[in-house]
Amino acid sequence: MSDAAQIPDEAEMRARWGDFAWTAENAEQVKVVMARYPKGREHSAIMPLLDLAQRQVGAETNTQGWLPVPVIEYVAKQVGMPYIRALEVVSFYTMYNMAPVGRYHVQVCGTTPCMLRGSDDVLDACYKKGLKKGQTTPDGLFTLTEVECLGACVNAPMIQINDDTYEDLTFESTTAILEALARGETPKPGPQVDRFLAAPVGGPTVLKEFTS
Repeated sequence: MSDAAQIPDEAEMRARWGDFAWTAENAEQVKVVMARYPKGREHSAIMPLLDLAQRQVGAETNTQGWLPVPVIEYVAKQVGMPYIRALEVVSFYTMYNMAPVGRYHVQVCGTTPCMLRGSDDVLDACYKKGLKKGQTTPDGLFTLTEVECLGACVNAPMIQINDDTYEDLTFESTTAILEALARGETPKPGPQVDRFLAAPVGGPTVLKEFTS
């Protein structure tokens, strides 16, 4: 894709991440994860361990995290999986980043429900704040990606920023979220309108006697 983030040169990656190893805390977490799977099924741990590795890279770089080639190799070896199969996992799921990202990874859903409900306005708000798809802002704060369904269709349009989702968005509420993050604040995740989770806007309309 033309808006895909640029993967760094492999020699550069190996120079920086070739000696990657778990922190003491994460090494203990690896034991917990691996213990969930019976002997001979260690491959099943690949997804949570890749996520853990990405978070460790993020902690070391003060970003949302990504997976350099040496890190993928390290995790693949841990579970006894060929590197190419681990790479297939990383390249399939948008939860994994194959290139460096900013402190806040803004993933805008552009699938049909969100598109019909105004995802173009959400993207426009991002553009107006200087974000560009597949790129990180010069201050290192934001990386913008357009992704497929993030599973909150009933509250469309929505975005995911790192581990939080923001739903029922407008141009104005998206702008407010980005500005709050830039100030170092933590915006309230979830619906940005008067609704509880995926309940009707304004509250229940039927069976009210069963709610309190």
